[in-house]
Amino acid sequence: MAEKKQCAAQSPNAGRRMTKPQAPRNAKNPDPVPTAEVLHAAPAVTQLAAFEAAMKLFHARQLTAARVVFQQAAAGAQRDVAQRAQLHIAMCDRRLQQTTVSFGTAEECYNYGVAMINARDLVEALTHLEKALAIAPGSDHIHYALALAQALSGDFANAHENLRRAIELEPRNRQMARQDADFAPLAHQSPFRSLLYPEKMAW
Repeated sequence: MAEKKQCAAQSPNAGRRMTKPQAPRNAKNPDPVPTAEVLHAAPAVTQLAAFEAAMKLFHARQLTAARVVFQQAAAGAQRDVAQRAQLHIAMCDRRLQQTTVSFGTAEECYNYGVAMINARDLVEALTHLEKALAIAPGSDHIHYALALAQALSGDFANAHENLRRAIELEPRNRQMARQDADFAPLAHQSPFRSLLYPEKMAW
């Protein structure tokens, strides 16, 4: 999503790409996921490399180790990487404690919802984006993110309505959706085509 989607949105991979620390290879584990201990032993690890290593641990469901490394990334100077790390710390906490994440403001719900879109946890994304919209119903970026989550979930009717509202509130969202890879499969299907390319419908 075009950063995803306004928040969730700048990729932590922007700029120069760093080499990720890796544990020694062996026959049984040719490409092991780096552990928290390995990262602690490498003081030169960059903030971005720490975030990427933490994501590997996260996807391998090594949540305790992932949380430690996300904390390293959250302490760095790159604000966008730090924010994403903080969101993933909350996700680790939720999964480790098996409790419901609870946020008080619309932006907190929105940021977490976008992180869940990126992780393709669409049920969780929808829950928090709907809560965000209930708190701030006039926020175009929340309508946009909710439309995306609904589209990815196959709820095309509600996705169309929320995208229409997002564009109505902020016309620049039309161009954003045109360039959004996650909306691409729907861009030329009715009724999204008329919403995203109204000039073509006049031909």
